[in-house]
Amino acid sequence: MRPAEQERAAEEYARSLLRRYGVVFRRVLAREPVRVAWRDLLYTYRRLEARGEIRGGRFVSGFGGEQFALPEAVGKLRAVRASPPSDEPIGISAADPLNLTGIVTPGPRVPAVGRNRVLYRGGVPMAALVGGEAVRLEEGTGTGRPPPSMEKALVRRRVPPAVRSYLGSGG
Repeated sequence: MRPAEQERAAEEYARSLLRRYGVVFRRVLAREPVRVAWRDLLYTYRRLEARGEIRGGRFVSGFGGEQFALPEAVGKLRAVRASPPSDEPIGISAADPLNLTGIVTPGPRVPAVGRNRVLYRGGVPMAALVGGEAVRLEEGTGTGRPPPSMEKALVRRRVPPAVRSYLGSGG
């Protein structure tokens, strides 16, 4: 690849990471396939920041190094910080890019496999479904099974066949 093509590819990748995460720093890329060296991403992010397209700064505490964010992500982070944490549990697929358990949050990583799930409460990973087995992730609780309410929240509800066909997933 010629230098101009490499620079263009680095910028496309850098922008896709920003769209995916909102805030990018080196540690966030632990699950990403290495397409562009971090130093090339830094060069690209610094150039985008100089143009005023993105923001540089410290957006996520506890992580050293440079961090870059989309302007709309900065506003959302401020709003989240100002609001009280939600007590509503949120379950996501472990294959979702938001599964940064063990990367950005303390505790073990949950493998990015579609059948695995992670349950968060207030942005903190509480439990995971790994290989069909529910495990606790809360700090200070040790290992073991989560309470039944957490296990129930981890299990993905199956969509009835009639609804699947309506959604275009086939029947």
